Amino acid sequence: MNSDGQISRPRARKGAGTPEPAHASRFPFLADALRRAAPALACFVAIRLLGLAVLAVWSNARGKDAYTLLSARWDSLWYVQIVEHGYGFEVAAPDGRTLSSKAFFPLLPWLEGGVAAVLPVDHADAGLLISAVCSVLAAAGIFFLAEDVYGPRAALLTVALWASVPVAVVQSMAYSESLFTALAVWSLLLTRARHRPAAGVLALLAGLARPVGLAVAVALWAAVAYECRTERGRPRAGDVVGALLAPLGFLAFFLWVGLTTGSPWGYLRVQGGWGNGFDGGVAFARFTVDLLTGPAFVAGVLLLAGVGLLCWVYARGFKDVEGRPAVPLALRVYTGSIVLLALCSSGYFGSKPRLLLPAFALLIPGAAWLAKRPAALSAALVTLLALSSALYGAFWLNGSGPP
Repeated sequence: MNSDGQISRPRARKGAGTPEPAHASRFPFLADALRRAAPALACFVAIRLLGLAVLAVWSNARGKDAYTLLSARWDSLWYVQIVEHGYGFEVAAPDGRTLSSKAFFPLLPWLEGGVAAVLPVDHADAGLLISAVCSVLAAAGIFFLAEDVYGPRAALLTVALWASVPVAVVQSMAYSESLFTALAVWSLLLTRARHRPAAGVLALLAGLARPVGLAVAVALWAAVAYECRTERGRPRAGDVVGALLAPLGFLAFFLWVGLTTGSPWGYLRVQGGWGNGFDGGVAFARFTVDLLTGPAFVAGVLLLAGVGLLCWVYARGFKDVEGRPAVPLALRVYTGSIVLLALCSSGYFGSKPRLLLPAFALLIPGAAWLAKRPAALSAALVTLLALSSALYGAFWLNGSGPP
């Protein structure tokens, strides 16, 4: 893409000889894009395979099954139950709360059912397959977004860092994070390329995958509003179509839960049964204070340092490149929305790192810095992070795990 968000034609290399005839490939830009992204995708797959190998060895040593940990625990079980029994079941928690399946958005169960209908796999296997494919698609989209501003080396490192975050094992689980991230990143790419109806369709699907899908719609709205203010004065027809489509997935499920529960705020009540809600960060602040005033003081300090780093990267880490914002407005709005929703919602606080997984843009400034360092140093740091992520993921899933 060029600075205007349009896809640029590949430049001819010196000494490359006579260019191929136009009929040699109907989509030469696609072939070129795949060649550019191939090293990053190979790196991503290698890091994730390392994580799975360490998980298998660790789980076997503890007498557990890695496959079960990835596909048949926590949220994975709820998704399979939705596929097999629909949304009509609830579970009574020991503390008296009612846990409803309507807290889970429907796109992943729909896809699990569809994949299991056409392939010889069960619903749990389908969930793993969907996550595997979508994590690679997400990695490809992340590469193209980062490459557009910082170049291919920084883009490769961004993908490698995303594969190496401490909770990266979730990318390989039958969870909806990989599915959502793939839809979000490609919607952002299409928004930047000004293919707004297609971006709106992907935003709609993201809203059917996770409740934070609304962040993708808001990002598209921000891009359209900014262009109208600075360039055209009024939106094009495609912009209007995309903007109208973007929130429909989230709104449709929200309204459906309201209708089936007999209350317009039924979805919020369902989430409340799980202890989840948006309280502006009050519960998170109390949790942090409890850590700082209790025996886990060090953990509280580390938590504050982590939140401070997130805020600094968001506020100062996205430096301008050649006089233009390094990170497009839509990506800034999307990332800020993800961080805001993760930190300002109540619920189980061990889930916060997992909820931040789709905020991949926070890794771009670090990758850009690392791209300027010697290749040996970059490779060593990525290797260390990949090993650390593999070990932490195995420890995490064999312990408390992601709820």
